[in-house]
Parts: sequence; C-alpha cells; structure tokens
Amino acid sequence: MLRQLFAVIAGVLMAQVAVGEPLALVPDALIDGVSDTLQRDHAVIVEGERIVAVVPTGDLPVDIERLELSGLTLMPGLINGHEHPLIYGDDYQNAHLSGSSAYKALLGLAALQGMLHHGWTTVRVMGDADVFFANQDIARSIREGVHEGPRLTGAAHYLSITGGGGDVNYLSPEQSVVSDGYIVDGSDEVRRAIRREIKYGSDWIKILVTGAFHSVGDNPMNVAFSPDELAEAVAEASRHNVPVAAHAHATAGINQAILAGVRSIEHGTYLDDRSIELMVEHGTFYVPTIYVGDFYAGSDLLLAQDKNDDVYLDYRDEWLRRIGKAHRAGVKIVAGSDLGGYNMDPRAYAREIAVFEEAGLSPMAAIKTATSVAAEMLSWQDRVGTIRAGLLADLIALPGNPLSDLSLLENPSFVMKGGAVIRQSPAADTE
Repeated sequence: MLRQLFAVIAGVLMAQVAVGEPLALVPDALIDGVSDTLQRDHAVIVEGERIVAVVPTGDLPVDIERLELSGLTLMPGLINGHEHPLIYGDDYQNAHLSGSSAYKALLGLAALQGMLHHGWTTVRVMGDADVFFANQDIARSIREGVHEGPRLTGAAHYLSITGGGGDVNYLSPEQSVVSDGYIVDGSDEVRRAIRREIKYGSDWIKILVTGAFHSVGDNPMNVAFSPDELAEAVAEASRHNVPVAAHAHATAGINQAILAGVRSIEHGTYLDDRSIELMVEHGTFYVPTIYVGDFYAGSDLLLAQDKNDDVYLDYRDEWLRRIGKAHRAGVKIVAGSDLGGYNMDPRAYAREIAVFEEAGLSPMAAIKTATSVAAEMLSWQDRVGTIRAGLLADLIALPGNPLSDLSLLENPSFVMKGGAVIRQSPAADTE
C-alpha cells in the first residue's frame, strides 16, 4: 500500500499515513504498558485506527506490509495528566489578561501539536488561562479532522474562592479584573459554575481546594472551600457523570478532598500517612506535578517566586520520599507536567516521568504513570494507554531502551495516533 509522505521540517521526516490495510510495526523491543518487563521479538498489527493483534514476529503473515522500527522500542503513546496549553507566558496571572481567547487558541494548538510530535497522544487540560473555552474549540477541531493534535479531555477553568489561589489578589480594590477561572462562594455559585463548565464542553471539573504556589496573595497551606461547598461540587459533577480533580497542597485540604470523593489529587504537596491511606482506600489518583517546580526554582520568572522556591529548594527531598511511600502503598500515581504551552520546549514534558525515578519508582513504573495508570484515571483504559488488540493505535517508538534511560522519552523517533503516522525519522532529532 502506498503511503503519502509530506513535509520535511527541521530534518525530521513526518508522514501522514492513509489508514486502512493491515500494517505490522516491527520494533526491536516492546513495552506494552501492563507487563513489568521489556518484550522482544513481537510485532504490533494495526488496521485502520486500531491495534488488531500483538504477535510474535515469527507469526506475521508473509504478505503483510511491515514497518521496520530497527533499533527502536515501541510503547503506548504518552498521556499528560495535567497540562495548560494556553499559557504562553511564565506568569499565568498576567498572561491571561494580555491575549484574546482566539489568540490563545492559535498558540495553544501549536503547543499541543508540539506535544503530539514529541509523543503525547493524549492530554488532560486542568483549567487554563482563558476566560472562554479555547481548549474545547481546539478539541472540537481535532475531533473533526480540521487540525492535527492529541486527544483532549479536561476542564476549561478552575473553581476558586474569593481571595483564593485562582483570584487576582495583587491589585487594589478599585480595580476590576476578570480572573481566568470561576470565583465562587457558597454552594449555589459552585453549582452554577459547574453547570456552565459542562454546558460548554468540560468533561472534568477542577476545584482549587487550597491556595496555590504560583499565585500572589494567598497561602497554599490554607484550605479554601468549606466541606459543604466541596461536597456540593462533587455531588453536582457526579450528577452529570463528570469527575472532579482537586488542586490541593495542604494536608487538611488533600484529605478533605479525598473524603468528598474527588477522582484525583493534583500536586498533593503535603500529603501525610493518612492521605496515603485515604487515597488507597478510595482509589484516588495522585498527580504530583513535580518538575514544574524544578523548572522555575531559583529563577525570577514568577510573581510568587518565593513561594515556589520554599518548596522546591527546601522541601523537595521530603516530598519525593512521600511520593515514593505512596507508590509503595498502592496509590495510583499519574504523570502531569503542569508546564504551560507555546513557549515551552516540548522535550521538557517528559522530565516529569524521569523525576519519579528519584522518588523511588522503577523505570517501568514511571512509564506506567504516563500510560496505563493515566488511562485508568481518565476511564479511557478501553481506548489508550496499553498495547493490546482493540485499542486505538496511539504508539511511539524510542531510539534505545527507555528502561535504561528515561530521558529517551523526551524525543521519540516515531509517533502514531489512531493508526496515522505523525512523526517518523531515522533517528531522534537534536533540535
């Protein structure tokens, strides 16, 4: 079968494959997202947009078309569990005020395409720097085939209290500035905001249960929402079959959110032994977002630089120890880079996975945080996250063995989404 090649960009050959006839991908090694070991001498047969079989290489039909991935390890496409593609400046509290929703949609699309070309075939957006719904429009254009991009899910905005981590707290009371999220106080406002989110396409609800580290004028150690408000948020979202993600740093906020029934804890900086017990008991997923703090630590890029540095220069080792303890206890940990979009080198997103090795996860367990475990958090395990028959053919291939060097995840040589080759190069680029 003939396959159309288009565009040579920065020395990287990218091909859009006409899907249809069976194609056997034949790598040197295979990581399926489930097994704990690397597999050799296996091929993945793709037909249309789906995987139809995983077979020993010796069992391939003689007449099937083969794509030899010599020297490469094939694995599921990566899933970014916490991202903000519309943020195009380092300080999101200013950036959302200086660009229109349309402008941010254009930059966000470019950011997402960069993620896709670097192996991130699925992205969960966790509230973004936009007063409207640019990410939902981007997702629609991708679904309709107008633009190339990763599969998108997530929340358009976050919910915050007045004076909380999502409010703009550094201006005088005479000023009237629109926040990039919903500022809600009381159960009625919480319900109204959730209904509006769902109306315009959010399939997750994000709530800032505590203050934040990258915002001015609030304290990440304070619990923002009352138990009644948080319970109402989860109840209202549940009525619409929409999960809730809880931004929470303070221990009390983490534990309160788990008990309220949220599906995931974002950041979870000051989790304790009780937090770990509760996450295991309730099946709550944990998305630590570690590397974003490493990225900004010691810089002068944030308005709230001191708050960021307090954690990442003084507390990081203890936090990693607690993350490792949570993993060993059975908490399901998910990779989320939390880095923002257009101005970010897309190779940086995979560094979140590598940091998990510092926390004591094995390289294979770290890879699962961005494949099978992330897919389970999304309730998309029947679509993506593993290599098995019936799932979507979202696949990447890396030069060498990522179990020996997780940095290989930063720059795959081959990317396929839904059976279409997005990127194919003889070797990883060095841009």
